Amino acid sequence: MNDILNVYRRYVEFQGRAGRREYWIFFVFYLVTAGVLSILDNMFFGGPGGVAGGPGWSVTDGFQPLTSIFALISLVPMVAVTIRRLHDTGKSGWWATVGLIPLIGWVWALFLCAAKGEEGANAYGEAVW
Repeated sequence: MNDILNVYRRYVEFQGRAGRREYWIFFVFYLVTAGVLSILDNMFFGGPGGVAGGPGWSVTDGFQPLTSIFALISLVPMVAVTIRRLHDTGKSGWWATVGLIPLIGWVWALFLCAAKGEEGANAYGEAVW
């Protein structure tokens, strides 16, 4: 839990390094939370074909207020921890933009974030755990 809170505390800190543990715990937390919120959005705001079966919008209509709010709150922290993770591997934070390449970019970005960090100090600071 402390790793997740640490990412939110350092949400505008794009300098320094983030270890694999910090990055992946936050990444998994983000995916699980977004998935649960998406299910709740579908239950509470789903259209006629939704789980709730009541009036409103369905997931396919794109109205997911809980998931959208969470995504907006987590956008800057996710970018910041990704950049710090890339710094830990000795790469510039600009490598995070590789995830914008259609189809294969997100796989490449995850591969870069999964790489082992450099031991000792590098151009971005001291090693983290």
